[in-house]
Amino acid sequence: MNENSYDAIVVGTGISGGWAAKELTEKGLKTLVLDRGRMVKHGEYPTATKAPWELPYAGRATAEDLQRHEVAARSGYAITQATKHWFVDDTEFPYNEQKRFDWIRGYHVGGRSIMWGRQSYRWSPMDFEANAKDGIAVDWPIRYDDLAPWYDHVEHFIGVSGQSEGLVQLPDGKFLPPMEMNCVEKQFKQAMLDKFGRPLTIGRVAHLTAKLDHSPQRGTCQYRNMCIRGCPYGAYFSSNSSTLPAAEKTGNMTLRPNSIVYELIYDEKQERATGVRVLDAETRQTTDYFAKVIFLCASTFGSAFIMMNSISSRFPNGFGNDSGELGCNIMDHQLEIGARADVDGYDDMYYTGRRPNGIYIPRYRNVGKDKRNYLRGFGYQGGAGRGGWTNLMLDTKLGKDLKEQAAEPGPWSFGLGGFGEILPYHDNRVTIDKTRKDKFDMPVLSFDATLRENELAMRKDMRNDAAEMLEAAGYRNVRSHDKEMGIGLGIHEMGTARMGREAKTSVLNKWNQVHACKNVYVTDGSCMTSAACQNPSLTYMALTARAANHAVEELKRMNI
Repeated sequence: MNENSYDAIVVGTGISGGWAAKELTEKGLKTLVLDRGRMVKHGEYPTATKAPWELPYAGRATAEDLQRHEVAARSGYAITQATKHWFVDDTEFPYNEQKRFDWIRGYHVGGRSIMWGRQSYRWSPMDFEANAKDGIAVDWPIRYDDLAPWYDHVEHFIGVSGQSEGLVQLPDGKFLPPMEMNCVEKQFKQAMLDKFGRPLTIGRVAHLTAKLDHSPQRGTCQYRNMCIRGCPYGAYFSSNSSTLPAAEKTGNMTLRPNSIVYELIYDEKQERATGVRVLDAETRQTTDYFAKVIFLCASTFGSAFIMMNSISSRFPNGFGNDSGELGCNIMDHQLEIGARADVDGYDDMYYTGRRPNGIYIPRYRNVGKDKRNYLRGFGYQGGAGRGGWTNLMLDTKLGKDLKEQAAEPGPWSFGLGGFGEILPYHDNRVTIDKTRKDKFDMPVLSFDATLRENELAMRKDMRNDAAEMLEAAGYRNVRSHDKEMGIGLGIHEMGTARMGREAKTSVLNKWNQVHACKNVYVTDGSCMTSAACQNPSLTYMALTARAANHAVEELKRMNI
C-alpha cells in the first residue's frame, strides 16, 4: 500500500483529466494520473505532417477499417488512414444500443483533447438558471458568478481566440486576437443584423493566434486545418501539448498509461474512498492504488461505468448512487440539421490558408421577448468557402486543361449547422450489461436515450431558420436538411452523475464532490445538470480547476 500511495489520483487524461493533473500537481500534491489507453506524447502524432500521397489507399478507409470503426464511420466522422488510429475499435469495445446511440471514443493519453473541435464558449447566467426557471430536472447548485473567475483562469492558460460582442447569452472572455472572417461571412454578418437583428461572430476557439509566455512549447496556428491528426506545433489546446507538460514540470506527476480503472475502493469504516482498482492493459495484472483524494475524469460514460461498477454493501446500486440518478439524465447536443446555399459574386476574392474555425450565431430563441413553443434554444456553426480541386475528381479533362482548371477556385457556398439543447430526462440513461464483455472481459454499457418532444419541436426552427437566413442574405439554391441522428453524435455527452443542491436528487454537490463520499470528485461531462447549446468543454475545464482548488483547501483543513 505504501508503494502505491499518492496524495491524489486522477482517472483520465482528456480535457478534464489534464486540468485536474495540472492543478493538483501545481498545488503540491503527489498525483498519480491513470489512462486506459496507450501513451501519446506531444509531437508523437503519426500522420500530422503527411501529404495526401504519403498515405496508403489515397488516404481512404478500407472495408476492414469501416467495420472496426463502425460507429464513427456511420456517424460521418472521417475514418481515414490519417485519423483512424485515434478512434476506438468497436469490435474490441462494443456496447448496446436500445436506440441508436453514437458513442465516439478515443482510448489513448490525451483522449479526445487530440480530436476535439476546439470551440470554446462560456455558458451564460441564463444557462445556469434555466432548470430552476423552467421547472426542469433539478437546479444547478452554482451560478455563472461562481464559475466566472475559473473561466478567466482557464482561458488565460489555454489561449482562446475570439471577438468580444457584449452579449448576455454568450459572455465575453479573455481572448487572443480573433481569426478573420472572409468577405462572404462579413456580408452575411451584416445581413443578419439588418434583416433580423441577430449577432454573428467568429468562432471562439482554443487556437493560439499569438504566443503564450507561460507555454513556450506551443506555437501559433499555421492554418493547415489538419487538427484532427494532432498538432505538432501545439497551436491548439490539448492535454498532450499543454496541461500534462505543465503537470510533468512540477515533478509531482506519475503518469501511467495502459491502466484501466474499473472500480473505486471504498472503506466503510472510514466512510471514504481509499483508492482505485486497475487492470493493466498489457499484462492483464490487477493492482490497487491509494490516495487521499480521487478525481474521476474518465469521460461521461467512462466515469459512469466506474461508479456503476463499484458495488459495496454501502452502495449496492453503484458508488454514490443514493439518489438513483447515476447513469440517468444523458444529454448531448442535437445536430445534423441546417441549410446550405450557393453564393453569387465575389469571384475575384479569396482567403489565405485553411482556417480551422468557422462563424458562430449565438442562441436567439427564447432569449428576451422571443418565446417559442419549446424550451431553450440553439446556435449555429458554419461558414463560407470556395470549392477546390476535389470538385474535378470526375471531370473528363486531362493534362494541361485539367491542371489549369484545378488551379482556379470554385464557386462560393455557405453552410449553417445547428447545435440545439437537449433537456435532462431521467429515462435517457445508461446501464451495465454484465452478459456481454469487451476485449478485457469487462462488462459493456447499454444505452437507452432518444430525442423527445421538446427537441423535435426545436428542430423545426433549427431547419427553417437556417434556410430563412441564407435566403434573406440573397443567396440562391438554398437546401435545408434534417438527417437522422443518434444522441452522442455531438460528442458532448453529459449528465450521468449530475450536480445538485440535494443528495436525494443528485450525485454531486456544488464542488463536484460525491454527496456520500466527499473525497471523490467528478469533473467531466457526467457532472452537468443541463446542457445549454454551447460547446461544453470550456465549462468542464473551469469546473475541474475550481474543484481541484477546493480539494486542496479541504485537504489542508483535514476535511477529506
